[in-house]
Amino acid sequence: MSAVTGHELAPAPAEAVSSACLRWTSDAGPMFIKVAAADRAWVFEAEAEGLRALASASSIRVPRVLGAGVASNRAWLALEWIDLVSPTPRSEARLGELLAEQHRTTSATFGWHRANTIGLTEQKNEPDTDWGRFYAARRLGFQLDLAEAGGHGGRLLDRGRRLCESVPALLGGYSPVPSLLHGDLWAGNHAEDSACNPVVFDPAVYFGDREADIAMTRLFGGYGRTFYSAYEAAWPLEPGAAGRVPLYNLYHVLNHLNLFGGGYRRQAEDMIEGLLTEVA
Repeated sequence: MSAVTGHELAPAPAEAVSSACLRWTSDAGPMFIKVAAADRAWVFEAEAEGLRALASASSIRVPRVLGAGVASNRAWLALEWIDLVSPTPRSEARLGELLAEQHRTTSATFGWHRANTIGLTEQKNEPDTDWGRFYAARRLGFQLDLAEAGGHGGRLLDRGRRLCESVPALLGGYSPVPSLLHGDLWAGNHAEDSACNPVVFDPAVYFGDREADIAMTRLFGGYGRTFYSAYEAAWPLEPGAAGRVPLYNLYHVLNHLNLFGGGYRRQAEDMIEGLLTEVA
């Protein structure tokens, strides 16, 4: 790791932050080190590229990438260590402003130049110029394929496939620009640094409808009123945005079904039925 990061690391980590994350002392101060099986090196490479893409937008602070590689049969990703605390209404308001600024970084196509991950699941990002087609195939369709491979069938798949065909009708001519997204913006992936600046991490970067980022902030809660007010003041959402929230959050619920099973199947089925009633 020292050869790649350019810094001399201590012989062993200072402490385990979690089962797969370490605090490691170096001659430049502490580093945040993620570790995984060697065959997951591509995941860390994609995360590093995603963090660099977000950093290049010069908006929300993200951990600086210090290096990535494989050593002793373990993949690793070294990041800047940031002392984080829970966000306050002040930093959430700033996050809303900066997220709107980040979303103004755009592309000619939806998707990204490579696959990455959403949680532990591969996220397909082959570019497409049509948002509805991209979302139906690369997001909902791919998750339904994984559900089928995992033994789920019946109503979930039948109605889910029908929903994929109905995505253009649900969008109703709405045509967003491809904005740079964090991609996994639940409340556990943002915090505040010691200077009260918002910080985001663990991204699943791609270019998509900016409403997809906003929708996910509503899925599990944890964002306050100041965040939404500041975002809307900086760049108001388009008419009909509230109605597209279930469509965009279905992707994450299906992913949770594929990762964790259990009650997420019923939640996904209910969301699919609710969406289909809009195009019946």
